[in-house]
Amino acid sequence: MSITAKMEGFIEKSSWIRKMFEEGARLKGLYGAENVFDFSLGNPNVPPPELFQKTLMAVAADNPEMIHGYMPNPGYPAVRAKVAAQVSLEQGMEVSGDEILMTCGAAGGLNVIFKSILDTGDEVVVPSPYFVEYNFYADNHGGSIRAVKTKPDFSLDLSAIEAAICERTRAVLINSPNNPTGQVYSRESLEALGRMLEEKSAALGRTLYLISDEPYRKIIYDGVEVPGLFTCYRNTMVTTSYSKDLSLAGERIGYVALCPAADARDALLGGMALANRILGFVNAPALMQRVVGELQGVTVDIGEYARKRSLLCDGLKDAGYEFTVPGGAFYLFPKSPIADDVAFVRLLQEEKVLAVPGSGFGGPGHIRLSYCVADATITGAMPGFRRAMEKAKDL
Repeated sequence: MSITAKMEGFIEKSSWIRKMFEEGARLKGLYGAENVFDFSLGNPNVPPPELFQKTLMAVAADNPEMIHGYMPNPGYPAVRAKVAAQVSLEQGMEVSGDEILMTCGAAGGLNVIFKSILDTGDEVVVPSPYFVEYNFYADNHGGSIRAVKTKPDFSLDLSAIEAAICERTRAVLINSPNNPTGQVYSRESLEALGRMLEEKSAALGRTLYLISDEPYRKIIYDGVEVPGLFTCYRNTMVTTSYSKDLSLAGERIGYVALCPAADARDALLGGMALANRILGFVNAPALMQRVVGELQGVTVDIGEYARKRSLLCDGLKDAGYEFTVPGGAFYLFPKSPIADDVAFVRLLQEEKVLAVPGSGFGGPGHIRLSYCVADATITGAMPGFRRAMEKAKDL
């Protein structure tokens, strides 16, 4: 055996998107890329704003002394102060640069958080459907994910969350706007979640954390609000990245923000700063820190994603698909017309349309479609979506 049994198992569990990628490459080789309609990957295709390129060139040209040397593990103080000012606006609470830790994206942020708060055997409660790699991040640090169902429209089921909390629970992890559903959790439900976590923390005699994974915070539609969580629950940590709202997925830059009122604030900040180092990140990429520090509040053209959402939703509705219109992110999570979502994905493959089974996200009976794709991919796929629907009716 060349790799560990655990890694073999992880590869199998994370295989759906990889399988779709490989199938896409095969089909494109056979039929030509223009004849294959790939909705499998959440790789943002709206270009970064023009200001990003100008800022990148200006920052790269600046060459003060020791600019390429080590820095404090949480990141450049000046950058963290600028990020904190933006976070203060989003959270409705004054946040200082001391409560910001620059990270290698939101994935790096989650690993830093888990390294700091999880003991072996601890559990993290996560509403399902959810991003499958949460399982691996928790396992990295001796913990595990306990998935709980959401309501039919993918909003939070607070009763299910409460029932899942036990003596092993250390945190509740939410992702809003959500991957894969696009659901945005309401302020009312988050305030109720905060009250419940206060009560449960007191009953269990240990602090339960609320962790919010927010890389899609700024990709929202129709006046939807992504509520600030710091006013909902004091023991909250937010992690996010600039991968989606600035289309910088490959640059691996993001941050963790800790609520200033959190219990054991100083210990948490110290633990996360050390975790950033000992996990091998050491610090977030220096150049990108300096760039995003100048781009607070700047985003890609969200209207492009809104237009693509409408194009996909209108086409699928006409073809007979059922779905909840997403309030944010760039994913649609339609119901599979047959119970076996994997079998329906295969029907779509026959039509050269690539989707990911909802089972891969803990949401069986659905498929995930990523609409951060060219318009031609959406319009070109519609005949295939229709034919697959007709085939499903005969099964």
